Amino acid sequence: MSGRNGQDKGVLDGQVALVTGASRGIGAAIAARFAAEGARVAVSARTLTEGTSRLPGTLEDTVAGIRAAGGTAEAFAADLSAREDRVRLAEQVRERYGAVDILVNNAAVTYFTPVADFTERRAALMFEVQVTAPTHLAQLVIPGMRERGRGWILNISSVAARHPQIPPGPYAGLGGTVYGMCKAALERLSTGLAAELYADGIAVNSLAPTQVVPTPGTLFHHLTTEDDPNAEPPEVMAAAALALCHAPASELTGRIAYSQELLAELGLAP
Repeated sequence: MSGRNGQDKGVLDGQVALVTGASRGIGAAIAARFAAEGARVAVSARTLTEGTSRLPGTLEDTVAGIRAAGGTAEAFAADLSAREDRVRLAEQVRERYGAVDILVNNAAVTYFTPVADFTERRAALMFEVQVTAPTHLAQLVIPGMRERGRGWILNISSVAARHPQIPPGPYAGLGGTVYGMCKAALERLSTGLAAELYADGIAVNSLAPTQVVPTPGTLFHHLTTEDDPNAEPPEVMAAAALALCHAPASELTGRIAYSQELLAELGLAP
């Protein structure tokens, strides 16, 4: 299989990548791009087959698309809010493909509700999936990365992590505060881990889309529309993710990056 760079081997040839939240949207696009560059990709989400989610897209769809394009992928269904599922996921991927070289934490459970009306159960679930799970999965794959002296951890963030303006803008009432809290914590995890793992040759970064990506999730929450001229194609995030998941840690680590700005900085096209 030839990588998208036109060479016989892609830049991720021989690497094992685990991408969570890969049944649709940004996660599926990243998985497809990594596979096109030669990685053996383990894709994970709760939705394995059609009919198990109210949103379109399944792990089976993602794997089928990758294999049809000549790539290597396998689906691993997991509920990342459950610790035992996270442990099982890491073990199954290791048994199937070997130690993980690249971890992309993309999975999310999101509710848009003002803080005054947010339930404790929903807030706890969001933090478990978007903060605790990425931390735990990193802990599970770091030993293998340390043994090889290299590795890449990428946490998918959002512009919602930024502090709002005061007086607030027109979108302040949409209920994104808890979501932004989760993403801000994820970004701090990224920079902290990058510092802790720098000497081990392991790169850790966070990446957010510059503009809203029209995925089944963002469309469901009415954050954008399919015909929005300002929307960002998921392929842009996939290209930026690739850039952050093969460069040496000495060159690209500890970044809170935004897709379009990063690609422009590196002189890369989506």
